[in-house]
Parts: sequence; C-alpha cells; structure tokens
Amino acid sequence: MHPLDLSEHSLDSHTTSVVRLIAEKQSRRPVADCIKLPYYNNSFIAGIHHLSEPESYREAVSDPLWQNAMAEELTALHQTHTWDLVPLPPGKHKVGCCWVYKIKTKSDGSVERYKARLVAKGYSQTYGMDYEETFAPVAKMTTVRTLIAVASVRQWKICQMDVKNAFLNGDLHEEVYMTPPPGIAHQPGEVCRLRKALYGLKQAPRAWFEKFSTVITSLGFLPSNHDSALFVRCTNAGRILLSLYVDDMIITGDDYDGIESLKRDLAHHFAMKDLGLLRYFLGIEVAQSKKGYLLSQTKYISDLFQRARLSDNRIADTPLETNARYSPTDGVPLSDPSLYRTIVGSLVYLTVTRPDIAHAVHVVSQFVTAPTSVHWGAVLRILRYLRGTQFQSLLFPSTSSLELRAYSDADWDSDPNDRKSTTGLCIFLGDSLISWKSKKQDVVSRSSTEAEYRAMAVTTCEIVWLRWLLAYMGVVVSSPTPLHCDNQSAMQIAKNSVFHERTKHIEIDCHFTRHHLQLGTISLPFVPSALQIADIFTKAQSASRFRFLCDKLSMFITIAFGSERDILVNSTVKRGQHCQIVTDLSPPETTPGDRSSPISFLHPITPSVSIVVLFQLQW
Repeated sequence: MHPLDLSEHSLDSHTTSVVRLIAEKQSRRPVADCIKLPYYNNSFIAGIHHLSEPESYREAVSDPLWQNAMAEELTALHQTHTWDLVPLPPGKHKVGCCWVYKIKTKSDGSVERYKARLVAKGYSQTYGMDYEETFAPVAKMTTVRTLIAVASVRQWKICQMDVKNAFLNGDLHEEVYMTPPPGIAHQPGEVCRLRKALYGLKQAPRAWFEKFSTVITSLGFLPSNHDSALFVRCTNAGRILLSLYVDDMIITGDDYDGIESLKRDLAHHFAMKDLGLLRYFLGIEVAQSKKGYLLSQTKYISDLFQRARLSDNRIADTPLETNARYSPTDGVPLSDPSLYRTIVGSLVYLTVTRPDIAHAVHVVSQFVTAPTSVHWGAVLRILRYLRGTQFQSLLFPSTSSLELRAYSDADWDSDPNDRKSTTGLCIFLGDSLISWKSKKQDVVSRSSTEAEYRAMAVTTCEIVWLRWLLAYMGVVVSSPTPLHCDNQSAMQIAKNSVFHERTKHIEIDCHFTRHHLQLGTISLPFVPSALQIADIFTKAQSASRFRFLCDKLSMFITIAFGSERDILVNSTVKRGQHCQIVTDLSPPETTPGDRSSPISFLHPITPSVSIVVLFQLQW
C-alpha cells in the first residue's frame, strides 16, 4: 500500500491529515506536497495573489475601497484636531507628507480592512528645531511571554485591545509645519500647523506614550520599574496587568470586574477596539484552552516565504549545517544586499516564538553589512528548515509550576575571525520557556572556563531581572534559582574567590555571579554536557542532537483544522517501530470515525521521526 493510501482505514479527514504528515516525514517531501494546508494558509495564499496595495495617491483615489479608507483617516484627523491651516512663518521649514496603504489581514488570511494612513515625512525634521527626545518604551517580548506563562498557570483570561489612530492622541510640544495632504482644500501659501503627533514624526511614539502613561496612572495603575510598558493595579478585588506595545495592549489578571471597568475607562479617553480574548498579537498567533497557551507565527512564516521569493520545495533538518562557520570573505559579494537584510531582519522577529532558529539567525545577522553568496545560502537553509517546521509552536502549559530554572553555556573561540566566544542561555518558568539568547561575547576569552563564566554572568543578570518582574506580577520566587552549568571550573570560580591567577583579568561585572550566589539568588547545579539545553544556542548541531534539544524547549508541531488547533507532541520513534497517533477527544461514546471519539492508528516508521500524540486546543 502507498504511504498515503488510507482508503482501507475508517479514518476521518482529521486523522488522515496527521498520518499524511508522518508520510511526509518519511518521504522528506514538503508539507504542501503531502497534506492539505491548514484553512488559514489556503485562504491567505489564495488571497495574496489577487490583493494589491496602491503605490501612490493617484492610483488609490480611483478605487472606491481606498477612497473610503482615506475618508475614514481624514475624519479621524479632523476629530482629533490634528492641525490648523496657517501661513508658514518666516524662518520655518515644512515637512512633506504622503499616504501609505495597507491591507490588514486576520490570522486566517482573510481581509480585515483596508487601511490608509497619512504619514509625515519625518526624515526631513531637524533636531533641536522641530523635535528633541524621541525614545518611547514598548513591551519587551520576554515580558509578554512571561505574562502569558503566568496567566496560563493561574487560569487568567488574556484580553486584547487596540487603540485606533493612537499617535493622534499625543500632544506636540514643538512647532511642526507640514505640507497639506492631497485632497485637502487650502489657500495658497497655507500649511498645516500640527497640534497632534501625526504618524511619521520622529517624536510621535514618545508623545503617544506620554499621553497613555498619564491616562493609565490616573486610573490607579503604576508602571513597572523593570519594564516601563508594563502597568499594574492591585486592589482588594485582585490584580490587573496591562502590557503596551505601541497601540496594541494585552490585559490580564484575576480582577475580572476591574478589567471590564478598565476597558470602559480607556474607551472614554481613546478610540478603542476591543478584540476579545488574545488570538493574534503583533503577528503572533495565540491558541488557548484549559491545557495552556500555544504561540506560533505560521502566517508570518508564509509571508516570509513570499518575501524571499523562495520557489523550491526543499526542506532541511536543521537551520545550519553541522559545525558550520562563516567569515566575511566567504563567497562572492551580493550585488544587491537589500533582500538579504530584509529577510534576516524578518528572521530576527521570528525568533520571538522560534528559539530553535535563534543561533542560526545570530550567525547570519553578523553579515548584513556586506553579505555574500555563501551567507545567502545559509539564509536559504534557515528558510528551508522553516518550510519543514512551519507549524512548530511554543507551548505554555497550565499545569506548569512557577519556579525559575536556567541553563547557561558557551562555545569558546567560536568565531574564527575575531576569536570571540558565543553565549547561549535559556530560562524556564516551570515548563514554559520564557527567555533565551544566542550572542557573541564582547571580549576574547583566554580559556573555555572564562567563556563559560562570562555566559553565567549574563544569565545571572537575566535571572535577577526576571525575579523582579515576576514579583511585580504577583509571583514571589523565594528559593534560589538553579543555574545549570556544564563547566565545573567556572562553577568553582563563582564559589571560590581565591583563584586569583585565573580571574585577575576578568572584569568586575563578571563577578556579579559570585555576588548573587552568596546572596542566595541563584544556585549552581552541575549538568552533563549531553543534557545541557543551552547548547542549542551556541553552535550548529547534528540532526539527532538538534531534535533532542528542541524536544526540551517545549516546542511542538501543530496543525490547524477548521476552528480547532491540535498539537503533535514530539517523541522520537526509532527505526522499525510503529507510531501510534491518538487524538485526545472526548467523550468516547460515539462510533469510531466520529470527531468526538478517540482514534488510534498504527503506521510503520522507517526513519526516526518526532510525532506521536495529539491533543486538542480550541482557538
């Protein structure tokens, strides 16, 4: 029987698709060749071929859909009194403006709305004349993951809200003049004296954040000292946490009446859009059930394939070749490096939910200044790995504990060009992976022990910050956080200060680890190198080793069917064994083949695969 011929078995389409995924693992053919793509991919891929965004005002003004979008934007600008039409004062200069058009899509790929945005050409602003400070905090992604992990364990609902035309709420303190946009009636010589922080101005994000901070603190919230974009309000009814990323916010806590009251208060001050429970946030898809939260960027990866113009269907087992090392002189310089830089930048954001590619992205991002054909080949390998693992997701189980544990590792002398080492770390909150890093060290280490010690110092800093952050979220970590290290010499240096000859040249900040070990903030248990999870963030691995480490990161292959999402729990099956697939659906009173009954199916596995169990999550 052909691996994909399932006609003799009484299986529904749901289980059949899963079995086909295993066959795809056997034949090493891409997902698109072996299974029907999930519903949101089908609609999205079909949609992007007939949807187009205008490149100019002249092109957009002839389309009724974009006419309505521009009219909606101008209405919002007038309602917020964004500008006054005045003559341009002598000695002042004006900035230009333009329309930017974007088709906003949902996580399933369908069109949400047509968005037209009037944007000021802020690149022509002059420092000290029409702008000064520009920095505006946004939520750290580690904070967002930690917040979701805590909410999962404590069974908190996570709500999502969006601020319409957020920047227009910010008040300008400088004199800024702008050319009137096309379609606005005005007298000759008149310009727009901006009163509000129009999109595109350098100070617009800062002005909006100042406005939002003023409003949210007036409602009884306090900003965190450890993440300026995280706000909390504690009352007798419970705790409410709000995390802000520009104009997107997530709200959670155990004071449900207070959350509803907060939504009403925010709607009184700003034009808000209540998006309900958290499902799609900053390009991150979120599925939730009683089992926990599942984070993925499947649609984002689909966009990435289109952007990279990747036409072949080849896949790779790992993001990098084993023991791969690259230098700036490898290969031929690319004639146009813009595509390389665009794809690498997109891959950096993809590491928000894909720790398995963190080290590979760290490697290719070192060559964005002058990429070559060899470096582009490394990027293509990452994309081919993503094609085979597009549905891989990060799970935050609700049954997890709220205890921190960390892993620290270093690859000494990993860069053949400058002889610097690579730091790798990952930190779990119970079973939820909330923080990770792959980064080249700032200085050259004289020994592997020194490199490991520097990596421990970086990990200790992250542990201290996370303990403070968790305390702000109401999670008190009283016991020392275990920092697992596989280098006993580095552990001895942290515990014993008499190794003067070995440590006299190490900077003071590296002894930060020893300080917190003495305070009881951390402990230093030894872990064998074979079980060192942080190893995946320091070097390229073999396929079997890479798969083993991915299993330890709480990463799972997922498939979406209709309005449901299932998780394939990774577990290596050896050659010649059978793979049993069980859907965790209840109750089992109905007939086999019905979606409400458990179904099992034995399928022979030739190579080693990582697919065994299914359980259901509702969107």
